[in-house]
Amino acid sequence: MSVTSLDQPSYRVTRPSEGGVSPATLVAGALGNALEWYDFAAYGFLAAIFAKNFFPESDAFVGLISAFGIFAASFLMRPIGGVVFGHVGDRYGRRQALLISAAMMTCSTVAIGLLPTFATIGVLAPVLLLLLRLLQGLSIGGEYTTSAIFLAENARPGRRGLLTSFAGCGASGGTLLGSMVGAVTAMMMSSDALLAWGWRIPFLLGIVLGGFTLYLRRTAIDAEAHEPPRPGPGHAAMRELPLLVALRTDGASMLRAVALNLTLGAGFYMLFVYLTTYMQQVDGLPDRLSLQINTISMIVVLVLAPVFAALTDRVGRKPVICAGLAGMVVFSWPLFRLLSAGNAEEALIGQLGFAVLIASFAGPIPCVLVEMFRPATRCSALSLSYNVALGLAGGTAPMVAVYLVNREQLDMGPALYLMAISAVSFVAALTLKETRGRPLG
Repeated sequence: MSVTSLDQPSYRVTRPSEGGVSPATLVAGALGNALEWYDFAAYGFLAAIFAKNFFPESDAFVGLISAFGIFAASFLMRPIGGVVFGHVGDRYGRRQALLISAAMMTCSTVAIGLLPTFATIGVLAPVLLLLLRLLQGLSIGGEYTTSAIFLAENARPGRRGLLTSFAGCGASGGTLLGSMVGAVTAMMMSSDALLAWGWRIPFLLGIVLGGFTLYLRRTAIDAEAHEPPRPGPGHAAMRELPLLVALRTDGASMLRAVALNLTLGAGFYMLFVYLTTYMQQVDGLPDRLSLQINTISMIVVLVLAPVFAALTDRVGRKPVICAGLAGMVVFSWPLFRLLSAGNAEEALIGQLGFAVLIASFAGPIPCVLVEMFRPATRCSALSLSYNVALGLAGGTAPMVAVYLVNREQLDMGPALYLMAISAVSFVAALTLKETRGRPLG
């Protein structure tokens, strides 16, 4: 059949088998996110160490801003990675995009663990760190969205919300693992040893997680998973870049997706990457205790995110998403009051409250985003919109928080920032159409 437009594509997502997603396929789809967020989390948790090792001639504030600046710079590559891997996923298949992104992230993570510091090679050290972080940003640009698409397209409609949430659970699991490794490393050695060489351990361990991810993706996805048939040479998707088609046909949905993801980016990276620094600077908590509190909170997110996602399979996507975002607007201020109280007990309660709110939003959002776009250009549309939002709000959130707290002396500044961002996402969520149970094709 000859087709000249993607408005009515000549191919559809094939129906998943009655058994749905097998455990091996589920793990293969989600594990790459664990690898990618493990590294991003490890870097955020050790930002103060990187500031001392790679920017030693700066004062404490400038060094920390510089370290988080490199963190933010990697996010600026994510939209480019979204375009690249979105094109690969739409044109050559989801599996190829998943394999390449995982391989790139593994190599760059291990390379960071081997980097010489400023004391050894001078200004070249932060330059090399920046280049490796940019490479990581490029690779992560296609990972989360492609794995979410892969899981959704292999799930039965009645369980799509739950199963697609494991893309986000992989991200939360990676952040949790990064937090745990950071906490254990800090507990097992002195502060001097951690500064001298211990910070390398979490990055060198990335080769284990990366190797296992690549093995599973080469075997489980090959053997069990299906993908939408790719368009033939005469199809419009082969004559025009999928991204250009997506911008023309789904531009409004892409803008809505950007707005929805602002809270996911700002909330996740402020609350589970920057807050370890916040608890040390504002509350005066030791680094070990702040990492332990963060680890407990990440466990809560990891457990509750699939629960909220499964709830959307029963009551609908929109009410759960809207409730979570409304909670962020209403409760960010009182929860940050607890976080800034100056003691570990109230800080733990405050971060646990945020963990519940983030889970209520982060669990359902992968499926919501996948269901917004058509199969032919789904990778390109979703990857670009998601990574633009994460680049704007996620990568800059720790820098904004550091500036508000350290320079402007506004301990509650991060709360106001989260409330404003969440309000924008809430308005976007109100415009969503309910997609529970609808076919993806």
